[in-house]
Amino acid sequence: MRILGLDPALQTTGYGVLDVTPDGPRVVEAGVIRSAKGRETPEMAPRLVALYDGLVEVLEQCKPDLVVVETLYAHYDHPRTAILMGHARGCYLLAAAKASAEVVEYAATHVKKTVTGHGRASKEQMQHAIMRELHLTKLPEPHDVSDALGLALCHYYHLGSGVIGGLIAGSRSVRFQGVNLAMLLGEDGGE
Repeated sequence: MRILGLDPALQTTGYGVLDVTPDGPRVVEAGVIRSAKGRETPEMAPRLVALYDGLVEVLEQCKPDLVVVETLYAHYDHPRTAILMGHARGCYLLAAAKASAEVVEYAATHVKKTVTGHGRASKEQMQHAIMRELHLTKLPEPHDVSDALGLALCHYYHLGSGVIGGLIAGSRSVRFQGVNLAMLLGEDGGE
């Protein structure tokens, strides 16, 4: 199975592609999709076309079975931001549907808790957790990329291939590999 994690944004969208292998998740590709260089166009329509076309290109090259996106969060102090983000997410959901890829959504706090053990983890904590869990030689940058890889990794754990999925499925032979081992087993490591 191939999972595409997508951290939607209007300016810079991070993406990360993981293959599910018998040895664990493997990074296939990661990068960003930009709607414009800098803020070269304030107009929404051309920016959305650039985002849509960028994701279509990633979908055609990587051919994921599943796309994982962050659930839209709307803060009551900034309702306009949620509306603008809805435009970008709509482009991505349309592109995924046209590519016949299943779409799954997770809240940012759920992804952070699954990957780091703390739902309010910082961007830097996520980067370090992603680097360790995916055996990368350096921190994934920019943060949009680490967030996208975090979304894909979160879903990987929920598939039953990792700690979370194995515990949910009731497996007695769970292979513990996540950063959540202490959280799941308690501070004493389950002893």
